[in-house]
Formats: sequence, C-alpha cells, structure tokens
Amino acid sequence: MKISVQNKEEKAFTCDALVLPLIEDEGIRPYANINKSLNGLPAHIIASGEFSGHHNELSLLHTKGKIRPERILLIGLGKRNDVTREKLRQAGGKASSFLKGLNIKNIAISTKTITSLKLMPADFLEGCLLSAYSFQKYKKKEKKSLNKITILAGNITKKEIQWTGTLATSVSFTRDLVNTPANDMTPSILVKHARKLKDISLKIINKKQAEKLGMGAFLSVARGSTEPLKFLEIRYRKKNIAPVVVIGKSVTFDSGGISLKPSQGMEKMKYDMAGGAAVLGVMKAVSELKLPLHVIGILPATENLPGGNASKPGDVVKVMGGKTVEIISTDAEGRLTLADAIEYAKRFRPSAIIDIATLTGACSVALGSEAIALMGNDQSLIDKIIKASKETDEKVWQMPLFDEYREYIKSDVADLKNSSGRNGSLVTSGFFLKEFAGDVPWIHLDIAGTAWTDKDKPYIPKGATGIGVRLILEFLRNI
Repeated sequence: MKISVQNKEEKAFTCDALVLPLIEDEGIRPYANINKSLNGLPAHIIASGEFSGHHNELSLLHTKGKIRPERILLIGLGKRNDVTREKLRQAGGKASSFLKGLNIKNIAISTKTITSLKLMPADFLEGCLLSAYSFQKYKKKEKKSLNKITILAGNITKKEIQWTGTLATSVSFTRDLVNTPANDMTPSILVKHARKLKDISLKIINKKQAEKLGMGAFLSVARGSTEPLKFLEIRYRKKNIAPVVVIGKSVTFDSGGISLKPSQGMEKMKYDMAGGAAVLGVMKAVSELKLPLHVIGILPATENLPGGNASKPGDVVKVMGGKTVEIISTDAEGRLTLADAIEYAKRFRPSAIIDIATLTGACSVALGSEAIALMGNDQSLIDKIIKASKETDEKVWQMPLFDEYREYIKSDVADLKNSSGRNGSLVTSGFFLKEFAGDVPWIHLDIAGTAWTDKDKPYIPKGATGIGVRLILEFLRNI
C-alpha cells in the first residue's frame, strides 16, 4: 500500500474515489465548492434524508467528469460531540471496505472535518489500512484491492504515517500467520517467518536442548506430534536496559490431545498460535520503527495432537524452575508451554513479562468476543496496559487473582495441577501462570474470545483479528 500526503484542493485531485467525512446534521458546508461543482447533488442527497451523517453511514456519488475525482464517498462520523478516535477508525474502516468491495484501487481522503474536530487523521487512516486486509493465499483468482491512499492536507506528519503504516502491515502479517492452515503453519514454518524479521537476533531451542534445560511441561505438549517443536527467542536491543519480554502461546494446531476436542469447529484451532503470531507482529513493528527499547519475544511452538506417545491425563511433568504439574487435561496445554516460557524469560531479569494466549474457552463465555481477559501481579503494569487499551480500543477487562484460587489448582500428587475443571477456569488458568512469574512484574492477556471473528467488523475483516499487536505496541510506545 502506497501512502502519501498532498496539499491539493479536493476537487482538483485525480483519484478513483474521494472520501469526505461529514458530521451528522451539519450538511455539506465544509465542501461547498465541491457541492457547487456537482450542481448541488451532495446537498440534495442530504436534504432528501438519504444521507444524514450517522456514524458509518455511506453514500457514493459519481462525478461524471465535473471534478477530477471519479467518485465522491460521503462517510458519516456521527454527532460532533460524540466523535472519538475509535469512531474515526471505524469510519475509515467502513469507507475502505466499501470501496475495496467495488474494486477501487486509488483513493484520497479529505481531512478538513477531522481537523476541525481537533482529532488525528492518522486514526481514520489506520481504520482504512486495517480494513483493506484480505486473505486470498488459497484463492485461484485473487481479488484486487486498494493500493494507494492519499491524505489531502491536514495535520498529519511523516512520523505518524510511518507509525500507522507499520502498525497496519504488522497486524496484516499477524493475521496472515493465523489465517494460514496448520499444514502450512508448523513450528518450523513459524521459524522461517521469524528469520525474515530485521534487526533482531534469533535463537532456536530444539527438543534435545529443551530436554537439557528441563522444559518438561513444554515437551509434554509436543509428544503426540511428529512435527518437531521449536522454542523461539527473538531479541531486539536498541537500548541497554532491562528487557520487556513478550511471550506468545504458539500451539500451531490444538486438537486437545488425548482430551480430544469436539470435531465441530476444530478447523479453527489453527488459530491457537494467535498469541505467538501477535508477538511476531510486535517484533516486526518494533524493529521496523527502530524503537529505543530492549524487547525479547518468546514463542514456545508445537502442535498438540493425540498419538501413541502423547501425554495422558494423570501424567506428572516438571517445569524448568523445578515445580511439578499433574496433567488433568491435555487440552489445558497452553499454560504448560507458557509455564516453561515464563521460567525461561526470568533468566533475562526483565522489567516486565507479558504473555498473550488463546488460553481458555471460559474467556469467551465470560467476555464474549469483545474483550481480552487481563490478569497480573503488578497493578502499575496493569494500569499501563489499560491505558494502552483505551487508546487503541483493543478492550481489556481486569480479572481477579485471589489467593484462594491456589486451592483450586492444588494437586494431591504434584505441586500443581493444570486444570481446576469448569469452576473458575478463566481465573485459575491465570493463577497457574502467576505461580511461575513469582515476583517479576507480569501480565497475562487471554485473547481466546477476540483473536478470531466470524463476522466482518468496521476495520476487522472476518477471520483472524491480529489482536494484541496494536495494544502491546501502544504500551511499548508509552514506556
């Protein structure tokens, strides 16, 4: 996608479609000159009630050569006092997806209305770019889509365009990884994608090395698969400070193992590496933006399959730090991989550990598809994530980690058990991870309900959402 800024009058700029954001019930006044050139057609459409400027309302006009843009797209922002950064993103997404559906390739965006609201055109652009995504790798004939966006004047800087463009490409990269079927997205293929990242160092731990390190929990998950496990350590260092370690659950396909999942909907379990994909997306953006930070990404990558050598309910395994875990359910495998990853992360003496994972079905039951379940052991760190959430609208909801939950995961034969059953299963999964974080500031983000969408949203097409990339990047930018 080519993005540029031009200080040109709207009606004099040649493009396939000119996008005009409008405030509800304020008419076409900001674009009186365009209205005049089109013989009052936009004003007539508004006066007829066909378009009033409701949030995300659309109306397309053909200019028939009276001005340079071939079409005008009116997009509603809602009432002046109600317009927010998120509503701008959504309007940008709605406009972009509508035009993409018409096979339009070259658009321009007027910023007059947005600037009058003292908001940032970059947010509207962000929605456009995020919505322009489509996954067509396996289609015989790929649809063409938007390839050029021009911002007409407005208070947008090159730095904002770089940030927004990099953010969108990193989210698209993450969505591609998650949307790819599991036969083409194995742990080894994840490694290939990690190798393409710039300005990072990459260390791969194989099965033999994992055994030597004592990663018994992670190894137990991989036992049923013939695909070799890969434990990825991705380091980006532009500042000599304690690192932020970001860990992503990277189960490239989750059948549930011996505790087999129902067959209905199992095809979506390719998305169980969405946390790891988000970490790769974050590392891609951080390196391309050259942020003055020290960030380490960790992906414990494996498949979780049944087989003659697969772990069984009742097995006991030992985590790197020495704690033992009784496996109650082999379908509670993500926390086993993360337990070893958290223990491994502590060797870097990090300022913070953030893990992101499609961890529990209970997350969807509790919060639907609208919010990430947020847990942690450090309230100041939690507050920083909440702040980033409000700025990106990747919603989080803090869940408790009461000390009483320790009893829920107490085992008769080991230090811990990996599942408490249905009772409190969302929070006890978080508490299980807390046991390994110890005193290190730690955050857990359960994205099980938000990493995939079955319907199109204003700037999130159906399928993998890429959630977590924007949230974690905003958190990193703020620090």
